[in-house]
Amino acid sequence: MTMHHRRSPGRRTRRAAVATVATSAIVCGLIGSAPAFATPQPAPAEPSFQDGLSQSVFTTDRNEWIRQELWVESEIDSDGDGQPDLIHIDVSRVPETDTDGLKVPVIMEMSPYYAGGGNVPNWNVDHEIGEPPTSKPGFPAPAAPRTSPKISSSWESTWVPRGFAVIHAESMGSGFSEGCPTTGGINESLGGKAVVDWLNGRTKAYTSADRTDEVRADWATGSVGMIGTSYNGTLPIGVASTGVQGLDAIVPVAAISDWYNYYRANGAVRAPGGYQGEDADVLADYVHTRPDQDTCQGVIDDIREQQDRVTGDRNEFWEERNYMNNIGNIKAATLVAHGLNDWNVMTKNAVDLYEGLKETGTPHQIYLHQGGHGGNPTDVMLNRWFTRYLYKQQNGVENLPKAYIQREDRVLTEYADFPDVAAADATLHFTPAEEAGGIGALTFAADTSGTTESIVDDASKRVAALAGAETSSNRVLYKTPELTESVRLSGTPSVSLKLAVDRDKANLTAVLVEYPASGAPKVITRGWMDVQNRNSDAVTDPIEPGTAYDFRFDFEPKDYVFNEGSRIGVMVLSSDYEYTVRPAPGTTLTVSPGSSTVSLPIVGGVAALVNALGAEAPGTDHQVITAEIEGGALSMTVSSSDPVVLDPVTLSGVDQTTTGALHPVEVRDSRGTAAGWDLTAQVSDFTGNAGRILAQNLGWLPHADVVTGDLEADPNSESTVTPGDTAEPGVGLGDTATMCLSPRSHSAGAFTCGADLELGIPGSARKGVYSAVLTLTLI
Repeated sequence: MTMHHRRSPGRRTRRAAVATVATSAIVCGLIGSAPAFATPQPAPAEPSFQDGLSQSVFTTDRNEWIRQELWVESEIDSDGDGQPDLIHIDVSRVPETDTDGLKVPVIMEMSPYYAGGGNVPNWNVDHEIGEPPTSKPGFPAPAAPRTSPKISSSWESTWVPRGFAVIHAESMGSGFSEGCPTTGGINESLGGKAVVDWLNGRTKAYTSADRTDEVRADWATGSVGMIGTSYNGTLPIGVASTGVQGLDAIVPVAAISDWYNYYRANGAVRAPGGYQGEDADVLADYVHTRPDQDTCQGVIDDIREQQDRVTGDRNEFWEERNYMNNIGNIKAATLVAHGLNDWNVMTKNAVDLYEGLKETGTPHQIYLHQGGHGGNPTDVMLNRWFTRYLYKQQNGVENLPKAYIQREDRVLTEYADFPDVAAADATLHFTPAEEAGGIGALTFAADTSGTTESIVDDASKRVAALAGAETSSNRVLYKTPELTESVRLSGTPSVSLKLAVDRDKANLTAVLVEYPASGAPKVITRGWMDVQNRNSDAVTDPIEPGTAYDFRFDFEPKDYVFNEGSRIGVMVLSSDYEYTVRPAPGTTLTVSPGSSTVSLPIVGGVAALVNALGAEAPGTDHQVITAEIEGGALSMTVSSSDPVVLDPVTLSGVDQTTTGALHPVEVRDSRGTAAGWDLTAQVSDFTGNAGRILAQNLGWLPHADVVTGDLEADPNSESTVTPGDTAEPGVGLGDTATMCLSPRSHSAGAFTCGADLELGIPGSARKGVYSAVLTLTLI
């Protein structure tokens, strides 16, 4: 069924005028000697929809479109010139938006690449871990930008005839946009937000950078969608994370949701595939194409210092560029698109974003294909998405399956969700090889021999060669028996390793491999870690050479079918030539196979893997035991309803303090998701008959403990809790503060939290009894 928007009053007026002119011409023809008939003008096109899709009913003649070149005023001055940065944009829209009062939504692609880039060298990676070079060769200034008056023509031929305006915007510090490039910093997100604000009448735009002639977007509905690939797809996530009103849909393709996960992995300085040695400063230099090159040099120098190629730790610099911190602000319906074989922007970026959207309830779909970097969803998927969320047509896209995965045979297959709802972890244990450097086994039973195996690091050896070698001292390798039927992996595999290092620094790499019945092995996914970040990517924990530690980290997420007749392999090595820093050869890692495992999210769970592997040897068989565990709630209980009474104080005319302690609070997380929680507190002012004592004068020293049981827990999910920061009287609890928190993956269980209190009594206080209310919030 074809649907049309109701005509606006402006359109009715225009059609009435056409009819009047035609009647007048007929009357005149009757008076004169020869009849003359005017040809009626065609009615203007209107947005049209069929089967929930926008139809191409507007002119495709680019010469008839309305074109504008504008500069939009942002809310930030990132180049320090004393004025808000201007964002350079172009606009393409149908003539009806001028002649007929038609209002249309916008599809915008923002990019730092429209003006090209500089010839910027990457960092040298052939050095010891933690000892990077401090300088690299210089490079010539980029060519003068050629993005005025037209920035780009992408998307126009498809979307303008369907009744959408198309905007191209140059990201900060690129082309003719002001501001400075910051490789995902908040200013870049605010640059895109400014364009959405202008389309909703909340900021100004000008016809030139001199800010004289202002232009309004009176042709826009205010509903905006953003789309793009790589950096161009990352910017929509950043803009959406500001919570800007009017950004109603985004399609991030091969996009970054956390810049740390683009240039780092679990504390390791790890490059994006194909760009060994690139880092945040290199990319900022590359996209810094505004004509006045000196303006932003200080900003980029600051990036170079803060990115920290020494430790690789997550820090405040990277946290500013972690859009997942603001996932709750993203209200734009999000169609995530990513290549399952993208080793530039790796799949973790897409999957983390998608999982976050599921948790917040934001409308979402995911499209995963077999290609590498890039690859848009199908035109029908895009059309249905933008028609639903920009033109507000009720086409039911939100009720369709959530996951669209191109299978290995290139057939696009619909699934209820990703990871597959039937996927569950199946754990396999490492069994050592019979000979040094040989190939061990992956089995359901743990090895109890106590045998260890060694890896001698040699960063010059490539993963493909090591995976194909029958013997090697530079890796350990374990394989399953041949699969008797295919099995599908869907989700994020992980590896748990117990090993020792003969020095205090080392890379650690794990690779999941398929060994087909014939032909070369195929790398399915990889994961990396710095051994000094075994507990957190934000904390360097020194290791004692020769002491064995537990290391657990994820592979990049994947959806892959292992074929019948193939074997599943896990290979562990130290440095990865293609991705990590490459130290001199010789570091030795000693692995304990009996204490090391791999966890695979298999559709059908462990039962499917058992069936596919069959008996591991004559005289062996398996039985699968399952237990269903249902989740409960996140709750807290205060141990007493009595008031907390602080020690009495005798006024002395000078500031003094009184002390006490909060009643303990028990937190129980039985949700079964280990999603993490945070217990916060905020106190009111202390009031009494004679006056008040301000809330910030209450300080505290929080403490927290795990309520432990006697049963041994999986160390990868054991309960942990951290007390909040100490606050001194005078800078105390007037604002919300954390009493205790438990991180994601370790928050399940029971905990007690409390705090010692110290109230500052000003020397000017009046005598009396003062009371305040401490509000506790568990989220």
